[in-house]
Amino acid sequence: MDGGGTHRTPEDVFRDFRARRAGMIKALTTDVEKFYQQCDPEKENLCLYGLPNETWEVNLPAEEVPPELPEPALGINFARDGMDEKDWLSLVAVHSDAWLLAVAFYFGARFGFDKDSRKRLFVMINNLPTIYEVVTGTAKKQTKEKTPKSSSKSNKSGSKPSRQPEPNSRGSKMPPPKDEDDSGGEEEEEEEDHENTLCGSCGDNYGQDEFWICCDACETWFHGKCVKITPAKAEHIKHYKCPNCSGSSKRARA
Repeated sequence: MDGGGTHRTPEDVFRDFRARRAGMIKALTTDVEKFYQQCDPEKENLCLYGLPNETWEVNLPAEEVPPELPEPALGINFARDGMDEKDWLSLVAVHSDAWLLAVAFYFGARFGFDKDSRKRLFVMINNLPTIYEVVTGTAKKQTKEKTPKSSSKSNKSGSKPSRQPEPNSRGSKMPPPKDEDDSGGEEEEEEEDHENTLCGSCGDNYGQDEFWICCDACETWFHGKCVKITPAKAEHIKHYKCPNCSGSSKRARA
Protein backbone atom coordinates (compact mmCIF):
# COMPACT_ATOMS: atom_id res chain seq x y z
CA MET A 1 0.00 0.00 0.00
CA ASP A 2 1.58 3.23 -1.11
CA GLY A 3 0.58 6.65 0.12
CA GLY A 4 1.57 8.41 -3.08
CA GLY A 5 0.50 11.75 -1.60
CA THR A 6 -3.20 10.82 -1.89
CA HIS A 7 -5.65 10.99 0.97
CA ARG A 8 -6.23 7.61 2.63
CA THR A 9 -9.03 6.63 4.99
CA PRO A 10 -9.17 4.14 7.88
CA GLU A 11 -11.25 1.92 5.59
CA ASP A 12 -8.39 1.87 3.04
CA VAL A 13 -5.89 0.86 5.71
CA PHE A 14 -8.28 -1.77 7.08
CA ARG A 15 -8.67 -3.34 3.62
CA ASP A 16 -4.88 -3.55 3.41
CA PHE A 17 -4.74 -5.05 6.92
CA ARG A 18 -7.40 -7.62 6.10
CA ALA A 19 -5.73 -8.69 2.86
CA ARG A 20 -2.31 -9.12 4.50
CA ARG A 21 -3.95 -11.00 7.37
CA ALA A 22 -5.71 -13.37 4.96
CA GLY A 23 -2.39 -14.18 3.30
CA MET A 24 -0.66 -14.94 6.61
CA ILE A 25 -3.56 -17.11 7.78
CA LYS A 26 -3.25 -19.12 4.57
CA ALA A 27 0.46 -19.66 5.27
CA LEU A 28 -0.26 -20.98 8.76
CA THR A 29 -3.32 -23.11 7.87
CA THR A 30 -4.16 -24.21 4.34
CA ASP A 31 -0.60 -23.67 3.01
CA VAL A 32 1.14 -24.88 6.17
CA GLU A 33 3.04 -27.68 4.41
CA LYS A 34 4.54 -25.24 1.90
CA PHE A 35 5.25 -22.71 4.65
CA TYR A 36 6.97 -25.38 6.77
CA GLN A 37 9.26 -26.37 3.92
CA GLN A 38 10.24 -22.79 3.08
CA CYS A 39 11.27 -22.08 6.69
CA ASP A 40 14.51 -24.04 6.39
CA PRO A 41 16.65 -23.51 9.54
CA GLU A 42 19.78 -23.81 7.37
CA LYS A 43 18.91 -20.54 5.62
CA GLU A 44 19.50 -16.97 6.82
CA ASN A 45 17.10 -14.88 8.91
CA LEU A 46 13.69 -15.32 7.28
CA CYS A 47 10.46 -13.40 7.78
CA LEU A 48 6.81 -14.15 7.00
CA TYR A 49 5.19 -11.36 5.00
CA GLY A 50 1.49 -10.89 4.33
CA LEU A 51 0.92 -9.17 0.99
CA PRO A 52 -1.89 -6.78 -0.05
CA ASN A 53 -3.17 -9.29 -2.64
CA GLU A 54 -4.06 -11.87 0.07
CA THR A 55 -0.94 -13.98 -0.53
CA TRP A 56 2.18 -14.55 1.58
CA GLU A 57 5.89 -15.02 1.17
CA VAL A 58 8.84 -16.15 3.27
CA ASN A 59 11.79 -13.91 2.50
CA LEU A 60 14.85 -12.13 3.82
CA PRO A 61 14.23 -8.81 5.59
CA ALA A 62 14.63 -5.53 3.75
CA GLU A 63 18.21 -4.27 3.48
CA GLU A 64 17.48 -0.54 3.68
CA VAL A 65 17.40 1.16 7.08
CA PRO A 66 14.85 2.28 7.98
CA PRO A 67 12.70 -0.01 5.84
CA GLU A 68 9.68 1.19 3.86
CA LEU A 69 7.37 -0.67 6.27
CA PRO A 70 7.90 -2.11 9.76
CA GLU A 71 9.62 -5.50 9.51
CA PRO A 72 8.12 -8.80 10.74
CA ALA A 73 9.86 -11.00 13.33
CA LEU A 74 13.31 -12.15 12.16
CA GLY A 75 14.52 -15.72 12.13
CA ILE A 76 11.24 -17.59 12.39
CA ASN A 77 12.91 -20.46 10.54
CA PHE A 78 15.55 -21.01 13.25
CA ALA A 79 13.00 -22.29 15.76
CA ARG A 80 11.20 -24.59 13.34
CA ASP A 81 12.90 -27.84 14.36
CA GLY A 82 13.53 -26.90 17.98
CA MET A 83 9.88 -26.56 18.98
CA ASP A 84 6.70 -28.58 18.77
CA GLU A 85 5.10 -27.68 15.44
CA LYS A 86 1.88 -26.35 16.97
CA ASP A 87 3.84 -24.19 19.41
CA TRP A 88 6.04 -22.90 16.60
CA LEU A 89 3.05 -22.00 14.41
CA SER A 90 1.40 -20.30 17.39
CA LEU A 91 4.55 -18.26 18.03
CA VAL A 92 4.73 -17.18 14.39
CA ALA A 93 1.01 -16.29 14.57
CA VAL A 94 1.55 -14.03 17.61
CA HIS A 95 4.40 -12.17 15.91
CA SER A 96 2.31 -11.92 12.73
CA ASP A 97 -0.49 -10.23 14.68
CA ALA A 98 2.00 -7.75 16.15
CA TRP A 99 3.41 -6.98 12.70
CA LEU A 100 -0.03 -6.41 11.17
CA LEU A 101 -0.91 -3.90 13.89
CA ALA A 102 2.44 -2.16 13.42
CA VAL A 103 1.87 -1.82 9.67
CA ALA A 104 -1.71 -0.59 10.10
CA PHE A 105 -0.78 2.11 12.61
CA TYR A 106 2.32 3.03 10.62
CA PHE A 107 -0.07 3.88 7.77
CA GLY A 108 -2.31 5.68 10.25
CA ALA A 109 0.56 7.93 11.29
CA ARG A 110 1.81 8.35 7.73
CA PHE A 111 -1.62 9.44 6.47
CA GLY A 112 -2.15 11.78 9.42
CA PHE A 113 -5.12 10.04 11.06
CA ASP A 114 -6.62 11.96 13.95
CA LYS A 115 -7.79 10.37 17.20
CA ASP A 116 -11.25 9.44 15.87
CA SER A 117 -9.80 7.92 12.69
CA ARG A 118 -7.29 5.83 14.66
CA LYS A 119 -10.07 4.66 16.94
CA ARG A 120 -12.25 3.72 13.96
CA LEU A 121 -9.38 1.76 12.45
CA PHE A 122 -8.71 -0.12 15.69
CA VAL A 123 -12.39 -1.00 16.16
CA MET A 124 -12.54 -2.50 12.65
CA ILE A 125 -9.36 -4.48 13.30
CA ASN A 126 -10.51 -5.62 16.73
CA ASN A 127 -13.75 -7.01 15.30
CA LEU A 128 -11.70 -9.68 13.49
CA PRO A 129 -10.20 -12.64 15.37
CA THR A 130 -6.43 -12.51 15.62
CA ILE A 131 -4.25 -14.82 13.54
CA TYR A 132 -3.26 -16.53 16.81
CA GLU A 133 -6.92 -17.19 17.62
CA VAL A 134 -7.53 -18.66 14.16
CA VAL A 135 -4.40 -20.85 14.17
CA THR A 136 -4.90 -22.20 17.70
CA GLY A 137 -8.66 -22.65 17.38
CA THR A 138 -9.32 -20.14 20.17
CA ALA A 139 -11.69 -18.18 17.92
CA LYS A 140 -13.72 -21.34 17.36
CA LYS A 141 -13.89 -22.07 21.10
CA GLN A 142 -15.08 -18.54 21.79
CA THR A 143 -17.76 -18.98 19.13
CA LYS A 144 -18.95 -22.20 20.77
CA GLU A 145 -19.19 -20.47 24.13
CA LYS A 146 -21.36 -17.75 22.58
CA THR A 147 -23.61 -20.28 20.83
CA PRO A 148 -24.29 -23.12 23.32
CA LYS A 149 -27.42 -24.24 21.46
CA SER A 150 -25.44 -25.36 18.42
CA SER A 151 -24.21 -28.97 18.45
CA SER A 152 -20.68 -29.63 17.20
CA LYS A 153 -21.52 -33.27 16.52
CA SER A 154 -24.48 -32.50 14.32
CA ASN A 155 -22.54 -29.70 12.64
CA LYS A 156 -19.72 -32.08 11.83
CA SER A 157 -21.65 -33.86 9.11
CA GLY A 158 -24.07 -31.05 8.33
CA SER A 159 -24.19 -28.60 5.49
CA LYS A 160 -23.46 -25.45 7.47
CA PRO A 161 -22.92 -24.40 11.08
CA SER A 162 -26.03 -25.11 13.18
CA ARG A 163 -27.87 -26.54 10.15
CA GLN A 164 -29.36 -30.03 10.08
CA PRO A 165 -27.44 -32.44 7.79
CA GLU A 166 -28.82 -33.41 4.42
CA PRO A 167 -28.79 -37.11 3.43
CA ASN A 168 -25.39 -38.30 2.10
CA SER A 169 -24.04 -34.79 1.92
CA ARG A 170 -21.29 -32.93 3.77
CA GLY A 171 -22.24 -29.55 2.39
CA SER A 172 -24.88 -27.51 0.64
CA LYS A 173 -25.13 -23.96 -0.63
CA MET A 174 -28.75 -23.65 0.43
CA PRO A 175 -30.25 -24.27 3.89
CA PRO A 176 -32.80 -27.09 4.30
CA PRO A 177 -36.49 -26.11 3.91
CA LYS A 178 -38.05 -24.52 6.92
CA ASP A 179 -40.82 -26.47 8.71
CA GLU A 180 -44.13 -24.71 8.90
CA ASP A 181 -44.14 -25.12 12.67
CA ASP A 182 -40.77 -23.37 13.10
CA SER A 183 -41.00 -20.07 14.92
CA GLY A 184 -39.44 -16.92 13.57
CA GLY A 185 -37.56 -16.42 16.84
CA GLU A 186 -35.69 -19.72 16.47
CA GLU A 187 -34.72 -18.82 12.90
CA GLU A 188 -33.30 -15.50 14.07
CA GLU A 189 -31.30 -17.26 16.81
CA GLU A 190 -29.92 -19.72 14.27
CA GLU A 191 -28.86 -16.93 11.93
CA GLU A 192 -27.00 -15.25 14.81
CA ASP A 193 -25.26 -18.56 15.55
CA HIS A 194 -24.21 -18.87 11.92
CA GLU A 195 -22.78 -15.37 11.79
CA ASN A 196 -20.47 -16.18 14.72
CA THR A 197 -18.89 -19.15 12.94
CA LEU A 198 -15.44 -18.41 11.49
CA CYS A 199 -13.54 -20.06 8.65
CA GLY A 200 -10.42 -21.84 9.91
CA SER A 201 -8.50 -20.64 6.86
CA CYS A 202 -9.34 -17.00 6.18
CA GLY A 203 -10.98 -16.24 9.54
CA ASP A 204 -14.00 -14.63 7.91
CA ASN A 205 -17.57 -15.17 9.06
CA TYR A 206 -20.22 -17.52 7.75
CA GLY A 207 -22.00 -16.40 4.58
CA GLN A 208 -25.46 -17.69 3.68
CA ASP A 209 -24.63 -18.26 0.02
CA GLU A 210 -21.27 -19.99 0.62
CA PHE A 211 -20.41 -23.69 0.74
CA TRP A 212 -18.75 -24.86 3.95
CA ILE A 213 -17.08 -28.10 5.05
CA CYS A 214 -16.01 -29.32 8.49
CA CYS A 215 -12.76 -31.17 9.31
CA ASP A 216 -13.44 -34.52 11.00
CA ALA A 217 -10.09 -34.32 12.85
CA CYS A 218 -10.13 -30.83 14.42
CA GLU A 219 -13.83 -30.03 13.83
CA THR A 220 -12.99 -26.65 12.31
CA TRP A 221 -15.23 -25.20 9.60
CA PHE A 222 -13.79 -23.92 6.31
CA HIS A 223 -15.11 -22.15 3.24
CA GLY A 224 -15.02 -24.72 0.45
CA LYS A 225 -13.15 -22.24 -1.76
CA CYS A 226 -10.45 -21.78 0.92
CA VAL A 227 -9.60 -25.50 1.00
CA LYS A 228 -10.43 -26.15 -2.67
CA ILE A 229 -13.37 -28.47 -1.98
CA THR A 230 -16.52 -28.18 -4.09
CA PRO A 231 -19.96 -29.53 -3.14
CA ALA A 232 -19.48 -32.24 -5.78
CA LYS A 233 -16.17 -33.35 -4.25
CA ALA A 234 -17.65 -33.28 -0.75
CA GLU A 235 -20.28 -35.84 -1.80
CA HIS A 236 -17.52 -38.47 -2.16
CA ILE A 237 -15.58 -37.65 1.03
CA LYS A 238 -16.42 -39.88 4.00
CA HIS A 239 -13.90 -38.44 6.44
CA TYR A 240 -12.54 -35.01 5.56
CA LYS A 241 -9.20 -33.78 6.93
CA CYS A 242 -8.24 -30.13 6.48
CA PRO A 243 -4.80 -29.27 5.01
CA ASN A 244 -3.45 -28.48 8.47
CA CYS A 245 -4.40 -31.88 9.93
CA SER A 246 -3.32 -33.73 6.78
CA GLY A 247 0.04 -31.95 6.73
CA SER A 248 0.71 -32.69 10.41
CA SER A 249 -0.03 -36.40 9.99
CA LYS A 250 2.23 -36.62 6.93
CA ARG A 251 5.18 -35.11 8.79
CA ALA A 252 4.52 -37.34 11.81
CA ARG A 253 4.76 -40.44 9.61
CA ALA A 254 7.92 -39.12 7.96
